[in-house]
Amino acid sequence: MEITKTTILKPPTTSPNSKVPLTIFDRAAFDLHVAVLYAFRPPMPSNATLISALSATLFHFPHLAGTLSVDPTNHNLPCIYLNNAGALVVETHLPITLSDQLPLLDRPSPDLARLHPSTQGDVPHLLQIQLNRYACGGLVIGQTAHHQVADGQSMSAFFRIWAELARAPTRAPSPPLPFHDRASVSVPRDPPRVEFNHREIEFKNDKPSSVESLSVRYSAEFVSALKMKAAERCSTFECLLAHTWKKITAARGLEKGTTTRVRLAVNGRARMREPGVPMEYFGNLVLWAYPEMRVEELMKGGYARAVKAIREAVTHVDDAYFKSFVDFGEVVAKEEEVLVASAPEAGSVLCPDLEVDSWLMFRFHELDFGSGGPCAFLLPVLPVEGLLVFIPSCKEVGGVDVFLALEHEHGRRFMEIYHYIDEFRSSV
Repeated sequence: MEITKTTILKPPTTSPNSKVPLTIFDRAAFDLHVAVLYAFRPPMPSNATLISALSATLFHFPHLAGTLSVDPTNHNLPCIYLNNAGALVVETHLPITLSDQLPLLDRPSPDLARLHPSTQGDVPHLLQIQLNRYACGGLVIGQTAHHQVADGQSMSAFFRIWAELARAPTRAPSPPLPFHDRASVSVPRDPPRVEFNHREIEFKNDKPSSVESLSVRYSAEFVSALKMKAAERCSTFECLLAHTWKKITAARGLEKGTTTRVRLAVNGRARMREPGVPMEYFGNLVLWAYPEMRVEELMKGGYARAVKAIREAVTHVDDAYFKSFVDFGEVVAKEEEVLVASAPEAGSVLCPDLEVDSWLMFRFHELDFGSGGPCAFLLPVLPVEGLLVFIPSCKEVGGVDVFLALEHEHGRRFMEIYHYIDEFRSSV
């Protein structure tokens, strides 16, 4: 690989030099850059076209061109400086065809870190893009973005507009455009009513260790068969999480008396009411549900029972819970309390528990820069043992790719059993 050019890209007009405080939702998110790779077969627009469209896109997403810091005038609370610092863009050339590399792009690997800018150490730019151009004209876009600036829903909107401006550079992007009023989604009640133990749920510490990244693919046929085994109507995500939870628990060899818990991301955009939050809100608006089961109950209770535990836990993270969390943010701000997010640090080991994100509704696989959607889409490395991400498969409509990180021996056992459906029809 040859690096041909490195640029600090800025929006076409200067952003106001102002400070945007991180919301309590932002502060609870991962404090790290998340890396994602998108592979596109030729023909693809030129780098110049993509970079011009990216610059125009940053005009609508000025937070990604800012910097993270603290506000000395506001109790040193973390904030985003809208200072037009820009995004890092790296251009590379690879003297091979994309087809030669596609087998490697089918699974996570530390080797793929060369295809995106570094996420290690002090990363000054909130958004980093690497355009990896192959001899055939194919392209792999390596992207990293800081999670405390934007969640997956937000970044899917960013990529949609970038792709649209690359296809039609003279047109304004079609609505909906991003909604940037972070303060409006964190307005506390008067007086604040903190009704849940957020200090222990969303904020705490974890211990670091080593992890290994894996991926598996579930076909649409497998998902249909799994839904039938669940013995009730359930979503693709619910049945696959129940199945994967079972298989990881078996691979870990957990004892029957152990309790295993899933920290499951819940998108608040669809749950907060009066006045509500638009889906195009740009930032973080995720809290977590915590379904848990004893190992014996999980392994012998069948899919329906696991689905029920997942669904009931998600139901509890409702409008009232989100409003309580907003009020909690107001209370701790007045007390000037230092909070440490419960989001695990890179290298953490969660066993016997899991951390789960679903990207099934983000539609990253539909990104089209002018020659169709990506032929591969993956997370090169997952930084936490026990972390799972569900993504629509680029290989099959209705299929799902699951990226996960497990300790080496547990991962080996999981890969031996992940495709077996339990041979019983369970009831709740």
